[in-house]
Amino acid sequence: MLLTINLRDKRPIYKQIVGGIKDMVLSGELKPDEQIPSVRQLATDMNINPNTIAKAYAELERSDILYSAAGRGFFVNPDLAKAYRAKEEEVKKTLILCVESAKKCGIKKERIIEIIEEIYDRDGSQAETEP
Repeated sequence: MLLTINLRDKRPIYKQIVGGIKDMVLSGELKPDEQIPSVRQLATDMNINPNTIAKAYAELERSDILYSAAGRGFFVNPDLAKAYRAKEEEVKKTLILCVESAKKCGIKKERIIEIIEEIYDRDGSQAETEP
């Protein structure tokens, strides 16, 4: 599992780890019921304090992205409906800000739709992953 941390990012390291793993799960890079590295292993691989990894894993478990099996570790939750809804809401909030800004600049609705379609179709290799 390849995660990158940006030391210039204003977000705490554990939040960057949460975001990276969440993106990997929602994109299908990590499969349902797939085991992820242990806290200790990921901490060693990334040269990060294990408490930071544990905090990230705990947040991912609370968000229903991961589940833990006693004595076995953490796994990707096969039921990601809640995670998809949360991500969709996050994207919707961002789009609201963008559309409001575009409207203030006088960009017509049709042009906004064209722009979104251009961006969405830019990389045809990304298929919808939601069931």
